[in-house]
Amino acid sequence: MTLAGSSQPWRPDSRATYTVLFVCFLAILFEGYDVGVMGAVLPALADDRNWNLTPLELGALSSYALVGMFFGAFLIGTLSEMMGRRRMLLLCVSVFSLTMLGASWAPTPMLFGILRFVGGLGLGGVIPVAAALTIEYSPPHRRSFNYGLMYSGYSVGILCAALIAMWLLPSLGWRGVIGLGAVPLAVIPLMAWLLPESLEYLVGQGRINEAQALANRTGAGRLQPESRPATTASRATWRDVLSSIFSRKQLRATSCFWMALFFGLLLVYGLNTWLPTIMRKNGYDLGSSLSFLVVFSLASAVGGLFLGGAADRMGARGTVALFYLIGSLAIGALMFRNSVLVNYLLVALAGIGSVSASLILTGYLAGYYPAHARAAATGWALSFARFGAMSGPLVGGYVAGSGLRFEWNFITFSLAGLAAALAVALLPRTGQPAITTSQQAKA
Repeated sequence: MTLAGSSQPWRPDSRATYTVLFVCFLAILFEGYDVGVMGAVLPALADDRNWNLTPLELGALSSYALVGMFFGAFLIGTLSEMMGRRRMLLLCVSVFSLTMLGASWAPTPMLFGILRFVGGLGLGGVIPVAAALTIEYSPPHRRSFNYGLMYSGYSVGILCAALIAMWLLPSLGWRGVIGLGAVPLAVIPLMAWLLPESLEYLVGQGRINEAQALANRTGAGRLQPESRPATTASRATWRDVLSSIFSRKQLRATSCFWMALFFGLLLVYGLNTWLPTIMRKNGYDLGSSLSFLVVFSLASAVGGLFLGGAADRMGARGTVALFYLIGSLAIGALMFRNSVLVNYLLVALAGIGSVSASLILTGYLAGYYPAHARAAATGWALSFARFGAMSGPLVGGYVAGSGLRFEWNFITFSLAGLAAALAVALLPRTGQPAITTSQQAKA
């Protein structure tokens, strides 16, 4: 949302910026562990004689949370614009942490899947709300880098899941490794104490006195008097939010963002779920195959920072399209019999060209739409992209159970990367400005 009467965007002081980054980083890290733990324990689940699951059933079990994320992203993203971004972020972390604890005790695959679905509702809401808060609290010239820094928590979470599984899976089993996903419940009070509300949300709801108090606390400056809504009739409604996403002039952008994220998340969740199993079929033992997941996660965490800085300097659109293409080529090259060192390099490039590229694209999307629709626009795009995320584990499971050679996993995921690169390349360049105040622009 842009307030009339000023050309300068709202820029809080660095303390507020990094406080929000820290809290959102923690939320995304916890989500990364929740999502990554399924890929880390999948070989152990496959060997569990009590459940005796087929490859397709394993893929379906991994997708229950993704189905919940589909509904959670657009519901929580839209509700956060009317009920508060801070409140929704804390609620989401609480929900998926509680269901991780329940899933670790689940006696049957059906109950496990139900709990994963409920947890997915919370998981789906974290990214759009954290994206909106991070973009809002970041200066324009560092938005992509800050978003990459915040979202690197996702890859760190996946990395923690892989390392913890390598360390504790033999002693605790898959139930113990999943149960550790409830640890965030102990951190939520700290997150609630640190995290401020969104100024964009307060202004959108006509709560101008609270917005001005927040702007004063964060050193952002004074809101322009002529830009303040006079009555609550000017509050943003769900119709206002949705019209900002689905208007005719945004049709091309919305379509391109949705398709790019669809194929991007197909890559992310497909590789995260099946990479250890695929590499195991290629002749690596369980320890070595999990190390590929470690490399994949670590490279994507570091790659997010690199891509964020590159996007701020050279533009997010071209940077993301290029690295989707590089990731696609690296995934395709994994089908060949390479040395271990070359395979590690290719897996690292695949992580950057899937997770890192998708996270920078999500940050670009959050800054592209009007301020009062940031979280909703991100949530709706990610909800559509969940079809790709749900397809990733299922596609991997189908190929694994179909009798096709393991190379077809890499061919399929490589084509998905090419499609994502093309969709980003077709994005229009125009974006939306942020809330403004009377503060002068900072260097």
